[in-house]
Amino acid sequence: MVAVTIWNEFRHEQEDEDAAAVYPDGIHEALAGVLEDDHEVRTATLDEPEHGLTEDVLESTDVLFWWGHIAHDEVDDEIVDRVQERVLEGMGLIVLHSGHFSKVFKRLMGTTCNLQWREDGGQERLWVVDPGHPIADGLEESIELPTTEMYGEPFDVPEPDRLVFTSWFEGGEVFRSGCCYRRGNGRIFYFRPGHETYPIYEDEEIQRVLRNAVDWASPTAGSPRTFGERE
Repeated sequence: MVAVTIWNEFRHEQEDEDAAAVYPDGIHEALAGVLEDDHEVRTATLDEPEHGLTEDVLESTDVLFWWGHIAHDEVDDEIVDRVQERVLEGMGLIVLHSGHFSKVFKRLMGTTCNLQWREDGGQERLWVVDPGHPIADGLEESIELPTTEMYGEPFDVPEPDRLVFTSWFEGGEVFRSGCCYRRGNGRIFYFRPGHETYPIYEDEEIQRVLRNAVDWASPTAGSPRTFGERE
């Protein structure tokens, strides 16, 4: 069974009434409820010792989810180093929504990861632009979200290895909403939907994407990698 750790900043849900009304137990618990039937799931939050991401926790994690927004700067650089090392070793990383601006994602991308945004974005349609990709398995040609936050191009990230979703918003903006990368032995998936005041993670098609992403990002056995001088 795949071991999943769901990391959530867990600040909005404790400080914002609108966020608490949507996710009273925290976004991490909502995501855990989506995955717990088929995966070994644990959660971790910013204010736990070592942000809940001890060496033992990360060593036993196959796929790590990351959701953050207003407290990116409070994440200790030592923990960022630790996560980066595990990704390079083979741990999968799924970065959600405003996690695009986290220290972890910016470190792994090597860019600012900046973008345009508008909190009242109206309707969003996520088009499946790579229907043969495993993350798109079982989906129709698009996912419609009635109300969401808008993210718009330009999105300052490296060209994705594979682009699974492109979003269109009611205001006419477009955005690369499902980006796949490989760093070292690890697979990274950035998935845009998930603003804290909208019940995005209750949508069944979004849940399907998350489950598919875990399967895709899970470590796979490969040939040994050796470095350095050879005789």
